[in-house]
Amino acid sequence: MLVFGPACGFILGSFCTKIYVDAVFIDTSNLDITPDDPRWIGAWWGGFLLCGALLFFSSLLMFGFPQSLPPHSDPAMESEQAMLPEREYERPTPSNGVLRHPLEPDGSASCFQQLRVIPKVTKHLLSNPVFTCIILAACMEIAVVAGFAAFLGKYLEQQFNLTTSSANQLLGMTAIPCACLGIFLGGLLVKKLSLSALGAIRMAMIVNLVSTACYVSFLFLGCDTGPVAGVTVPYGNNSAPGSALDPYSPCNNNCECQTDSFTPVCGADGITYLSACFAGCNSTNLTGCACLTTVPPENATVVPGKCPSPGCQEAFLTFLCVMCVCSMIGAMAQTPSVIILIRTVSPELKSYALGVLFLLLRLLGFIPPPLIFGAGIDSTCLFWSTFCGEQGACVLYDNVVYRYLYVSIAIALKSFAFILYTTTWQCLRKNYKRYIKNHEGGLSTTLTSKTASRSPKTVRT
Repeated sequence: MLVFGPACGFILGSFCTKIYVDAVFIDTSNLDITPDDPRWIGAWWGGFLLCGALLFFSSLLMFGFPQSLPPHSDPAMESEQAMLPEREYERPTPSNGVLRHPLEPDGSASCFQQLRVIPKVTKHLLSNPVFTCIILAACMEIAVVAGFAAFLGKYLEQQFNLTTSSANQLLGMTAIPCACLGIFLGGLLVKKLSLSALGAIRMAMIVNLVSTACYVSFLFLGCDTGPVAGVTVPYGNNSAPGSALDPYSPCNNNCECQTDSFTPVCGADGITYLSACFAGCNSTNLTGCACLTTVPPENATVVPGKCPSPGCQEAFLTFLCVMCVCSMIGAMAQTPSVIILIRTVSPELKSYALGVLFLLLRLLGFIPPPLIFGAGIDSTCLFWSTFCGEQGACVLYDNVVYRYLYVSIAIALKSFAFILYTTTWQCLRKNYKRYIKNHEGGLSTTLTSKTASRSPKTVRT
């Protein structure tokens, strides 16, 4: 569901961004812009209203449950022990994890007693190097997804000149379903190959290497920023060395051009201008542009949008195919990681261990990465919009530096995850019995002599 939800979100976002932000209050038929125009702002609030309404009505069903459920005695559930290391506490404990005093009657433990045991259990779990490395590796893998996917729509817009709705729709219909398939295939391989913990960590290492190679290929799949008058090349002559780069030029000084919005136009000279105003166009039909000095006056025209980059469409198709493969292969490491985590803790600690995993995933995997990726992307900005003398949003990026930095952060996180996987593999290889709890059948590569004599089949690693 963690993957299916974002897929629905991207598809819903693609439909919402096709609706104008103020469509409820104005007549959109009178607008002179379309969703392909950079000035278009979609109805970003539509998804929040729809999801909020669905959450509200679904929560009404919760009122149908009774205040308390009747007790049910289940032998399987009664085997749950306390959340305490068995090597430190040998007395039986209740299912709530609080160790009762020998003279204390069997009653419900206080809240303080329940909370007091958490630091001890957490310290016990994190002192296990295999458990800690697997959790940190999972955080790095999720960090790549959280940071890379958070700005992937923006990345597609900047690198391949896609619209917001098109980028969200492509992501929701291609990359995320492939990630769902990868999770399924990862679990299927673990089951079919009967992988032990050592085999699972090997699978995670191989999957990590292949997915990292896919990210490396992204460094070579993208489009250049292209010549932009006054930003990347000077006006009039895009090859003049040492010329000052300034959006304002003598050819547009009398136009009173504003930088609070970005409406790029492509000139007949093959150069992109920040707007028709910056191109020196003084007519509504985008002709007679004074800044296009390298073409005859009768051909000094511009068209809306950035100038296309040669080979950009082919690069986008290749990027999309590699992205689908990368999403599928990268997601295959999730199931082996959870399998290893479960097998490194005692049965009575598995529930709490999963809780620690999801807590750290959200603290380390979902919060810092978007901030890191966002700061890196902002550092590649070439031109910032200004409104009333204050800096606004970035309207133009250096696509090459953007691509290298954006992908390199993801590669660095994937590489760190591989180091953690390797550390886990070394620990298991040197002392498998110390870290793997053989409380459940079929979870260990070490078979008892009795089991081995019954069946010559061994568990594959």
